[in-house]
Amino acid sequence: MRYIYYYDTDIGRISIAQNESAITGLYFPGYEDKALAGAIVMETELLRQAGRQLKEYFSGTRKAFDLPLEPAGTPFQQRVWKALKDIPYGEVRTYKDIATAIGDPKACRAVGMANNKNPIAIIIPCHRVIGSNGKLIGYGGGLHIKQYLLELEKGN
Repeated sequence: MRYIYYYDTDIGRISIAQNESAITGLYFPGYEDKALAGAIVMETELLRQAGRQLKEYFSGTRKAFDLPLEPAGTPFQQRVWKALKDIPYGEVRTYKDIATAIGDPKACRAVGMANNKNPIAIIIPCHRVIGSNGKLIGYGGGLHIKQYLLELEKGN
């Protein structure tokens, strides 16, 4: 079974999805359509916990998420997403930093593609990855949301 539920946040209505045992997706407004296919709209205990942690994150009282996660992806994507979770709150890394961290320093472009495919944004903090020139590059929810999240973290 797959479940999905909606939460109002500082950046709009976000939907969070889960399978039987773990969070599988976090979707920005307008991007949840494929997650809805076959999912039951119901707030489970795990989704309630995820929604509460997300609210704490936006209020500045939560710096790290403590949830079971099961993002679907290739072994390479999984390595990238694991490296993203190691970026401390309020800090940023470049795509090259992440490529180096996973042991493949020439894979900057592939890291960018894996970042783009991250199904659990915010919780797996792909917003903390920037271009080598210090500029914000790409974000599934839009650069304005990426900037908002980075400013939120810097302010806390």
